[in-house]
Amino acid sequence: PLQDVYKIGGIGTVPVGRVETGTIKPGMIVCFAPVQLTTEVKSVEMHHESLPEAFPGDNVGFNVKNVSVKELRRGYVASDSKKSPA
Repeated sequence: PLQDVYKIGGIGTVPVGRVETGTIKPGMIVCFAPVQLTTEVKSVEMHHESLPEAFPGDNVGFNVKNVSVKELRRGYVASDSKKSPA
């Protein structure tokens, strides 16, 4: 679930949260519930370091394409659009 959502200058919208199950990686298409908003993950970071993939237990920030901060809220859940939604 998302813990917060930030707008970072020069980067864009960055949701922050914990990976509960599965993984998240750049290029992945995610769907945010409950709003059914789908977008691509541009990058994933943990502690200011870029990651090729994040795993359960990781607290990460990830940059998303064409989504404004106002469209996402704390508590929303991002899931892989190719698998069963969260």
